[in-house]
Amino acid sequence: MIYHLLYPLSDTYSWLNVFRYITFRTIYAAITALAICFVLGPWVIGKLQALSIGQPIRHDGPNSHLAKKGTPTMGGVLIIFSVVISVLLWSRLTVGYVWIMLMITVGFGLIGFCDDCRKLSKGSKGVPKRIRLAGEIILALVVSIVLYMDPHFSSNMTVPFFKTLLPDLGWGYVILSTFIIVGAANAVNLTDGLDGLAISPATICFATYLLFAYFAGNIKLAGYLQIPYVAGVGELSVFCGAMVGAGLGFLWYNTYPAQIFMGDTGSLSLGGALGTIAILTKQEILLAIVGGIFVVETISVIFQVGWFKVSNGNRIFRMAPIHHHFELKGWAEPKVIVRFWIISVILALIAISTLKLR
Repeated sequence: MIYHLLYPLSDTYSWLNVFRYITFRTIYAAITALAICFVLGPWVIGKLQALSIGQPIRHDGPNSHLAKKGTPTMGGVLIIFSVVISVLLWSRLTVGYVWIMLMITVGFGLIGFCDDCRKLSKGSKGVPKRIRLAGEIILALVVSIVLYMDPHFSSNMTVPFFKTLLPDLGWGYVILSTFIIVGAANAVNLTDGLDGLAISPATICFATYLLFAYFAGNIKLAGYLQIPYVAGVGELSVFCGAMVGAGLGFLWYNTYPAQIFMGDTGSLSLGGALGTIAILTKQEILLAIVGGIFVVETISVIFQVGWFKVSNGNRIFRMAPIHHHFELKGWAEPKVIVRFWIISVILALIAISTLKLR
C-alpha cells in the first residue's frame, strides 16, 4: 500500500525512489511486524487470559509441563495479524504471489483457530483429524492448481546440487506441492511442544527463504547462481521479512518460560506458509534441509507410532516427538530448545551453501 501511494510520486520527490527497492521494503516490513507484536503482545495476552483461553496439557506428557496449564494460547493470531498488516503496507500488491501467501497464511490459521477453539471444550481433542486434514488438503490443492495453471510458473522441480536436472512433473507437481504444504504445516505443528521451540526454527527458515526469494526474483542473480528465475517472486522477500519480524516479536513473549503459546492457529499458518514459499521460490527439496528440525520431529513420531504398532507396545524413544525424549533423558527444557535453535542455524547455512554447489 505504501509502495503504491508513494513510489508514483518519486518523479517529483526523488527520495521516494527508495520504495522501489525490495531490500528497503523487506527491512521495514520486518520492523513493522516486530513493532506490532511488541505493542499488541501484552494486550493480546491479557485479553486471552480474561477470556480463559488457556493451553490444555497432555496428561501423558512430561510432568514438568503440568505447570504450563492455563498459559494463554491462540497466540498465532498475533503473528498472523502482524504479518498481514505489514505485508499489506510494504508489498507490491499487484504481484499475485503475495496474495497466494496471504491466503495460505490466513487459511491455515483459520483451520488452526477452529482446532484451538474445539480444544477449549472440556474433553475435546479439537477438530477431528480427518476433517482438519481434509481442510488443509483442499486449501493446499487449490493453491497448487492455481500455480500449475499459471503460464508463468513452471512445473519443473529443482534438484539441489544438479543445475541441469529440472524434471517436469506435469500434473504430478500439483500432488508434490500439495504434499509439501500440508506436510510442512503439520511438521511445524508437531514441533510446537516447548517454549519457543517452533517459532525460532520457523523464523530461521523464513530468513533463509527471504534470500532464496530475492535471488530467484532477480534475473541476474538467478542466472549467476544457476537457479530457476521466477518473475515476481522477489516480492516475497517482503513477506518473509514480515514473518521474521513477527517471529522475533512473538518469541519475546514465547521464550522460556512462555507467557503465551501460538497454538495450532500459529503453527499451521507458519508451516503452511513455509511450504508454499518453498514451492514459489522453486526450492522445494531444500525445505527438507532448511527445516530439518521439523522433518526430524515428524519422522520421530512416524517411527514411534509405527514401531509401537508392529512390536506390540515397544518404543524407540521415551516419548515422541523427539524433543520430549530429550526432556525425559534429563535435559532441561531451555537446553533442548537452544540446542535445537543452534541446529536450525547450521542447517540453514548448509542449505544456503548449496546455491554454489551446483
